[in-house]
Amino acid sequence: MRTRLSRAVRNNGGVARVVIEHLSKVFTGPRGENIHAVVDASLSVEDKEFVVLVGPSGCGKTTTLRLISGLEEASSGAISIDGQVVSDLAPRDRNIAMVFQNYALYPHMSVYENMAFGLKVRNHPRAEINKRVKEAAEILDLLPCLDRKPSALSGGQRQRVAVGRAIVRQPKVFLFDEPLSNLDANLRLQMRAEISRLHTRLAATMIYVTHDQAEAMTLGQRIVVMKQGIIQQVADPLHLYHCPANRFVAGFIGSRPMNFFHGALARKGNGFFFEEQPANGAVASRSISLRVDERMAQRLNGYLGKAVVFGIRPENIACNHYQDDALSEQKVEAIVQAIEPLGAETYLHLASGAHSFIARTCGTSRVSANHKLSLVFDMASAHFFDPTTEKTIV
Repeated sequence: MRTRLSRAVRNNGGVARVVIEHLSKVFTGPRGENIHAVVDASLSVEDKEFVVLVGPSGCGKTTTLRLISGLEEASSGAISIDGQVVSDLAPRDRNIAMVFQNYALYPHMSVYENMAFGLKVRNHPRAEINKRVKEAAEILDLLPCLDRKPSALSGGQRQRVAVGRAIVRQPKVFLFDEPLSNLDANLRLQMRAEISRLHTRLAATMIYVTHDQAEAMTLGQRIVVMKQGIIQQVADPLHLYHCPANRFVAGFIGSRPMNFFHGALARKGNGFFFEEQPANGAVASRSISLRVDERMAQRLNGYLGKAVVFGIRPENIACNHYQDDALSEQKVEAIVQAIEPLGAETYLHLASGAHSFIARTCGTSRVSANHKLSLVFDMASAHFFDPTTEKTIV
């Protein structure tokens, strides 16, 4: 059955490629002011691709999804699905299916009736409706629940019903608007895996919105990072993590944010060094001085003597349990302020110079608050940003 339903979704209407071009949405605020929710967004989602829109609250990701679905009218720009411009089409005529955050199930209907409802109002034959609902229920492990009402289901089961209602439509495109945000942590992990498997089985085009960057990293083949209505970067998860386009992306992507240090680049002897400086111009009792990796030095040459922002992820800072003179230009002395033991790993909140930062160590490390540590910064994994534009230098 799963093969038949997957084939039906794949063959429904050809190539489900979604293209948005210079899309903008302006709302009118309470005092008549313009609120720019989406600003000149352009994006191509390829056939069978799983793309995730991610960003903080108010960044425009849900508005973008609603513009694609037709639930919001664009202020400017164009949307096409399968090569057809759909900007002026009603939602029901765009051949999309949307899964909402709040499930949106009819409480007086059974699971079967909820999943079948959209097909009934479109006058599909009863035999076809029954076939599609049973096939979708088998995929989602809902066959034992078909006669139950939503009130008799768990949160995860209700979300699967909402997904099943979308599957039976056999749409060109699936749209997910933060579908897991109402579930507890363990259930979110389970449903995340189920949605990923569902994409593989159906081979369908999916666009997914979330504020959870870990969810975005594990689900998306490509991720669209948004801030204040503007697309900041579009890339696959690993490229996004290792090569962020700007400081916002670098700080947003990562289960613990990237550490940032304000300072300037200076030459000492035959090397480049990052010299820490307080961001507010205050004087620090001591400052961090780190030798820049030689492979990065050439690209940073134009910033010699200028202000920069130095970034490094917690996993690229290691406790130095041995003395090695070769690493002396990468060492930092810091005081432990707080400890987060998570079993396999421990996060240390540290203070040194003018900044506080986080380092990740193995779970067997034994440290205590107010303990002084010697740390080694992996400068080959460092990032540098322009403090004015916030764009990545290297």
